[in-house]
Amino acid sequence: MTALRRLLRDPVAAFGLFLVVFAVVVAIFAPWLAPYPDDAFESHLLQRLRPPSAEFPFGTDNLGRDILSRVILGARSAVVVAVAVVAAAMLIGVPVGLWAGWKEGWASEALMRVTDVFLAVPQLILALALGQLMAPGLTTAMVALALTYWPFFARTVHAETRRLRGALFVDALAGIGASTPRILLLHVLPNAAPAILVRATIGMGFTILTAAILGFLGVGAAPPSPDWGLAVAEARQHLPEAWWFPTFPGLAILLLVLGFNLLGDGLRDAADPRLRRSR
Repeated sequence: MTALRRLLRDPVAAFGLFLVVFAVVVAIFAPWLAPYPDDAFESHLLQRLRPPSAEFPFGTDNLGRDILSRVILGARSAVVVAVAVVAAAMLIGVPVGLWAGWKEGWASEALMRVTDVFLAVPQLILALALGQLMAPGLTTAMVALALTYWPFFARTVHAETRRLRGALFVDALAGIGASTPRILLLHVLPNAAPAILVRATIGMGFTILTAAILGFLGVGAAPPSPDWGLAVAEARQHLPEAWWFPTFPGLAILLLVLGFNLLGDGLRDAADPRLRRSR
């Protein structure tokens, strides 16, 4: 509760939390919040590329679909992608980091060198390469992002495990006969949880941005999915006349990524006040 109060006292972090909570609420209730949820996937050529109005507050796209409805429905896929990718990356990276950080020897070093190779190559390039090997689609983008993001968790947990391995409480637990799995899962991992939480929060924002880029490049979601990156890609040939077409999906990407980044920064400060940014 102390960390939560410290987080809420930070106006920047509180704003990030508000953006994230707002996006999650919109994602959960998207079918009820969208003005035209049933028509968001249908073509209405007689009302294509209409500017924002009382009937269509965000205007319509190149197929006459309500952009507001598609932005709202796209929030659900964006949040699902972020949570699924980060969860899958944690399932791979956290055990790898724990094991490599606790053990000594060539196997641990070799595993971390493989992790460093993944970290040395930009995630977008790796995701594009993996995406080209599989059929384009949202599932492909999620798999590609998960397979390229786990090294960040592995490196974070590895550093925390190395730091905690020499702590007095770990030596005391080993002295009373506690098993290695018990020490790692019940004592080392909870102490590394703040760093993992910060990495996960920031990673969700980065995942949403990368997924939107993959959709823009044609590797992610496929039509007629209400994907924000795909909407920006479809709007290119209608600029600058239909300025509203890419603007609102682009703003949705900006605000949600900004929210996760601000929240992650605030969580870092709340978890470790020594890292608090200067004001």
